[in-house]
Amino acid sequence: MEVKMKIPRLQGAFSDTGPNFISNPEPCLGEEIQISIRVCRDDFDAIRIHYGNDVEIICRKSREQGIFDYFGASIPVTAKMRYYFTLHAHGEVLYYNARGIDYTLDENFNFTIVPGFKTPAWARGAIMYQIYIDRFANGDASNDVVSHEYLYLGKLAKKMSWNAPVENLDICNFHGGDLAGVMQKMAYLKGLGVQAIYFNPLFVSPSNHKYDIQDYDYIDPHYGVIINDGGSPLDFDTLHNRHASMYIQRTTDKANLEASNELMIRLIELAHANDIKVILDGVFNHCGAFNKWLDSEGLYGGAEKKRDYFVWNEQGNYEGWWGHDNHPKLNFKGSQELYDYMMNVAAKWVSPPFNADGWRLDVAADLGASKQFNHKFWADFRNAVKTANPNAIILAEHYGCPADWLDGKQWDTIMNYDAFMEPVGWFFTGMQKHSEKHEPSMLNNAGAFEAAMRYHTAKLPWGAVATAMNQLSNHDHSRFLTRTNMKAGRLHTAGAFEADMGIKKAVMMAAVTLQFTWQGCPTIYYGDEAGLAGWTDPDNRRPYPWGREDRALIALHKAAASLRQSHTALQTGSLDYLLCDYGVLAYARWDESASLICAFNNNPHECGVAIPAWRANIPENTTITRALRTANEQHTTEAAAIKIEGGLLKAILPPFSATVFVYRP
Repeated sequence: MEVKMKIPRLQGAFSDTGPNFISNPEPCLGEEIQISIRVCRDDFDAIRIHYGNDVEIICRKSREQGIFDYFGASIPVTAKMRYYFTLHAHGEVLYYNARGIDYTLDENFNFTIVPGFKTPAWARGAIMYQIYIDRFANGDASNDVVSHEYLYLGKLAKKMSWNAPVENLDICNFHGGDLAGVMQKMAYLKGLGVQAIYFNPLFVSPSNHKYDIQDYDYIDPHYGVIINDGGSPLDFDTLHNRHASMYIQRTTDKANLEASNELMIRLIELAHANDIKVILDGVFNHCGAFNKWLDSEGLYGGAEKKRDYFVWNEQGNYEGWWGHDNHPKLNFKGSQELYDYMMNVAAKWVSPPFNADGWRLDVAADLGASKQFNHKFWADFRNAVKTANPNAIILAEHYGCPADWLDGKQWDTIMNYDAFMEPVGWFFTGMQKHSEKHEPSMLNNAGAFEAAMRYHTAKLPWGAVATAMNQLSNHDHSRFLTRTNMKAGRLHTAGAFEADMGIKKAVMMAAVTLQFTWQGCPTIYYGDEAGLAGWTDPDNRRPYPWGREDRALIALHKAAASLRQSHTALQTGSLDYLLCDYGVLAYARWDESASLICAFNNNPHECGVAIPAWRANIPENTTITRALRTANEQHTTEAAAIKIEGGLLKAILPPFSATVFVYRP
């Protein structure tokens, strides 16, 4: 019987598509790049890289470091390239790709390089903060929606007190958050470590979520500035918006619109002065029923109606996205005028005088009637945006494999559901992201976590990984803190009170530590750092609890952000899985400046671990420093030194805890 190699040192083999192993991770077409792999010294007789149509190149040893040798080859980049390594020893062949080292090759995990794919340097590893603006901070009460100001979807607009509970179907309930509130809290955001703000939609719209845009050229005066008020609220007997002169005046008056745009300019200038970028939400798949091109309520007197901007059926009804009447689908294929207009919108907001730093694209893959048309639209969109502002980011909401869209000609990256939010949620809570079900087999399943992360991350080019939006919560899914109670429910089935019951803050703190030490962009959903809980939409949109913040969670976010900003290894370094056991996970992040080991115990009891620190380029018989630990619903940054013996980091991990260790060469 043939005996295969079973040498633990083989696990020292490592490569990825980042700067540690590729001379330029985002090369141009025709550029010659050096691709490397690390292996333990004398483990293999030969190493080859395979790419393209069965091209095979022998790798040469380029350098030695500790117990490792680095082998590489120089390769011309002629097209989108998939590659893997073969490792040869004792007449046997092993394969290496993003799956790791194995005796068989799974091509789904082959490394990918896309020539000409450039992502903004500022976005790689940046700390982002998502603001659902009506619920963040009220800085100007004069622009608040007035109760009964108008009727929308059969509901009268309603002004809510700031701390009032969120109601089910609260689309027309407003708590008063606005741009002025964000500006007043800019120092808070900077102190939190935020490097980019992602705003949910800000353009004129009758709802609080504003995914039903009324006018793409202007910021909503209810979030901006109201100079001319006009009219009076509706009374209970009024059932038509033609009588809602207050709303018409507020949202169509030129002075209000221009003043609101001016305030947006000042907000972005203030953000930039604080080294914070601004990303806008682009809702281009559909608009809203109040939109001036449809004008279903006569707000514009029909003056700007554009019938060919929409898709109509034989019954004379327009097509709504997923059948929603308040989300009329835009007919880009049927109107070149609309197509050109939206390209101008794409460029306008990232150009002077606004100078926003990019777009998040709502339901981006749903845009057109065919995938082929969608690809054309987003290629033209990218050209418009990047021509106007080469450093703007294009970040898409997408579920499923995004590889077809990440070709360097369309999107830069994605909201990272498959390769972050879902695996993290399953591991720490066993909960589906809407809190609709609990799956015990996924709770603490470190093997499933690693498998999902490896598989989905392998679909992304390096730049897309480095700029991916990694969230624990957002406006579409239940708050992560609520998921820690492992209860299924929604606002209309369980009530708001239950979303706050049985939560495990220690689990949340461990997940935050993972979020800030993972590859990509840790993105805080406003209020997560302050202890907000909530079921899925709309309960996940509770107002920020100013004056009632969870100070321990805020302190942890600041500490985690400081740690991240202190180490380039956490921003663009390599990531390797060191230990996966039931409820226990450890991985390494490293570059030339430092190596970090991040260890997690999601069990209700302490666990002793022996982590192979040698795989993180940490020498034997040296000292590593504990830099951050969460436990007992608190955190500490008090340093503690631990000796590495036999290449292992031996530690006791407290229950429901996270620990980050740092080694500097």
